Amino acid sequence: MFRTRLWLWTAILSLAACSGATESGFKPCPVGGGTPVNLALFDYVSLDAGPTSGCVVFPPASSAAAYLVVPQLATGTPGQMTSFELGGDTIRPVVLSPAFARSDAGASSAERFHRFLRIGDERRSWGFTPERGLSPSPSSARSSMIGASGPPTLGNLRSFMVCAKVDCSRFDRVAARVQVVRQNVAIYVDTLAPSGGLDLNALTRLADEFDQRLYPLDTAAFGRQSDIDTNSVVLILMTNVVNKLVTTSECLKDGFVAGFFFGADLDPAFQHDNRSNKGEVFYTVVGDPTGKLSCSHSLTEIETFLHVTLVHEFQHMISFNQHVLVREGGGEVLWLNEGISHYAEELGGRSHEPAPDSRITDCSLATTECGFYYGNLLNASMYLDSTQNHFLLPTAGIGTLAERGAAWMFVRYLVDRYAAGPARAQWDTLTRSLVGTGATGSQNIAALTGEPFATVVGRWALANWMTDDGNAPPELQYDSWALHAVFSSLHTQRPAKFPSLYPLNPSVIDGRDVDLSSTLRAGSGVYIRATQVAGDPGFTLRLTTPSGALINPAYVPRLNVIRLQ
Repeated sequence: MFRTRLWLWTAILSLAACSGATESGFKPCPVGGGTPVNLALFDYVSLDAGPTSGCVVFPPASSAAAYLVVPQLATGTPGQMTSFELGGDTIRPVVLSPAFARSDAGASSAERFHRFLRIGDERRSWGFTPERGLSPSPSSARSSMIGASGPPTLGNLRSFMVCAKVDCSRFDRVAARVQVVRQNVAIYVDTLAPSGGLDLNALTRLADEFDQRLYPLDTAAFGRQSDIDTNSVVLILMTNVVNKLVTTSECLKDGFVAGFFFGADLDPAFQHDNRSNKGEVFYTVVGDPTGKLSCSHSLTEIETFLHVTLVHEFQHMISFNQHVLVREGGGEVLWLNEGISHYAEELGGRSHEPAPDSRITDCSLATTECGFYYGNLLNASMYLDSTQNHFLLPTAGIGTLAERGAAWMFVRYLVDRYAAGPARAQWDTLTRSLVGTGATGSQNIAALTGEPFATVVGRWALANWMTDDGNAPPELQYDSWALHAVFSSLHTQRPAKFPSLYPLNPSVIDGRDVDLSSTLRAGSGVYIRATQVAGDPGFTLRLTTPSGALINPAYVPRLNVIRLQ
């Protein structure tokens, strides 16, 4: 996991007037063709764009009307994307201002490293072949992948192999000594750590926070981690090597690696590989307030972000155990694994709330709980601000901070809608089922909810705009977050990071004037508000490729519509 400091602005999305056939190949719906949409106020529908040539017919309006229209790829296959056009049916010259939105400036070293690790977990491959030796099944390997029994003792000196490049093409040997031991965790610190780092009191606070708060929180929500080294504890190794994964200039510009979990440490295929530490280990930065290794971080900052890092990475460790070691399958897919870990960050914040399962209505930056929420909310803001630029379901080489925001929102929505009730224990029951399974990705979601993935993801897309509207159907709401109020508060507190009261702002267009050309990415949609004046005779919309052809049905193209007025 990493923290970042920089967001950029780029121009996106072209909206212009439509007049019959266009140079790109768009053609209006044929007379009498298309799927009729006759919706009462706040009724909604998700339409397959294929059977009627992508055409949808909206009825005449005796009074003013408005619809939220969200073309979307409801596919469960990561990485699918297509260009599209959505066009109205009559000529009405109008000039619309292009929309502008924030976007990541490309994958930083820290982003590439985190993505490399999680795709490695999913595929059980980290860019290098395991050293030779027998490779027993995960279940039979547990008894053979054993180090010293029982937790390490204070002062114990041990060597570790640590990934020293963002592609793990080099490993460095690190000597570290035990500084703190608790029931569920032991902290090792690199013997070469710079002076002036976390003292024994700070390390003790970190160990206690993990042992007494984060460990029980994550295990209740997601299940148990493995114990292949039979030492009964999770190890935290604070090492110079993690600081040096990014340079000072990269750190200041793009962010840094705060810590990580490495799946090859647990994978039975690597039990004879000297690059594996063959146990449950987290790797984190060491305290370096003067910036000898990379950019500097105050000791207060380190204590704060390591709490968030550990609750996030522990979910990855538990997930690897549940999917790979217990059920002998592959790891959870990138987007869902990441979304669940960001949900774990939220739970960390909620553990500091007076009522942990209450509805969150604010994020005050001075509070501990907001320190856990802030990264998710900033990522989600980036996603909502430019949904057409981002996937919900990314693949290798794509994942962005904004997409992590989308994944967190999807998991949060999933828990709100499909847990048996609003209590934290009911949330935990659902998320343990989500993690404790051999199913992965969209198949996991379908099995958990009992509904097609396309149905769930379509409702989620509408909920991102409709939530907090008391008139919207309950399935289009986030019960646990008053998102409009929270983002409005963040806009007041930090307008440079949150420039809008709410980051999702659909373009408002007369329905017959819609001429939208953009890109749809797996799981994500594009939002417009199509309006009608009183007496409007009706209009049609057609969703196609830029050439006028139907969008590949394997991408599950949908046109989600809800009547707002």
